[in-house]
Amino acid sequence: MSDSASNTENTVQIEIFPRRILSPETAQKLMGELYKVEGVIRVMVQGQRLPERVTAGPGTGEKVEHPLRKPIQIGNQVIDLKVSVGRIRMELSNSEAKEKVREVCEKVIPFPFEFREGFFLRRKATVTDYVKLGPDADPLMLGMVDPKARPEDRIVFIETEEEEE
Repeated sequence: MSDSASNTENTVQIEIFPRRILSPETAQKLMGELYKVEGVIRVMVQGQRLPERVTAGPGTGEKVEHPLRKPIQIGNQVIDLKVSVGRIRMELSNSEAKEKVREVCEKVIPFPFEFREGFFLRRKATVTDYVKLGPDADPLMLGMVDPKARPEDRIVFIETEEEEE
């Protein structure tokens, strides 16, 4: 994935919206393949939150054993899946990367999905971005903060592997 996107105005944003929730195995395979595409600037995964503990009722405080809450591996990092993967929004550096992403989706997702181009990720700071990230926030972080999450769970960075020449 690309580190720099000093000019986010000329980028392409896409949304991948599968007709079904992705299983952790399919999500891992898809994210692993998308991770390899050249030209990916940032990726946001959206879906319903998978609770860690019961918040109300007779079982309050008990651990929830949800089948979709599993760790997945992307590159050489293991990430706890805290949402059921319902849609993926991406910012790409060019339209060639868009076509590569479409090919990856057609290869990995075993059921129909919508593939849309539009404006899905923020380019200007909102009040939430200002409060969570500060006045000098990195433009790549705008819209990537989950305001309901704990501070340590708000954003997950996938480290890119630098190839040695």
